[in-house]
Amino acid sequence: MTPTTRTQTSRHRSRTTSAAGVLAAATVMAVVPVASAHATSVRHGGDAVRSNGGCSGSAVWKLKAKHDNGSIDVEYEVDSNRSGQTWTVRLKDNGERFFAGKRTTAGASGSFTVHKLTADRTGSDVIRARATHGNQVCRGTLTV
Repeated sequence: MTPTTRTQTSRHRSRTTSAAGVLAAATVMAVVPVASAHATSVRHGGDAVRSNGGCSGSAVWKLKAKHDNGSIDVEYEVDSNRSGQTWTVRLKDNGERFFAGKRTTAGASGSFTVHKLTADRTGSDVIRARATHGNQVCRGTLTV
């Protein structure tokens, strides 16, 4: 191998090693925050997991859940900015319904909140919330 070939091979290895290192670091950086957030939620027990979004119309929803002494404390809010609307609401935990009922928006914000406890099942709990008023549908999901 000539000195020029050795230098070229050495540079090629350095570039390959550097690219692999950058890729590995990026992968770790992308995974660690997710794992840390999950571990923090589990470790402290009282930290809430939150999710929010828009409905099929102009209303918006917020869903929050946290572990609470062997149960999961769930809070679901819908804000339509119109008081007096009656909404049909369902809450499910891993597919099992733990609340079904009607709520009416009130106050200047035109919102309602459902606050319920559900059993903390083995493993992760997937909480699903759904509220409907006429043709408008609000759907939220989170995992705690």
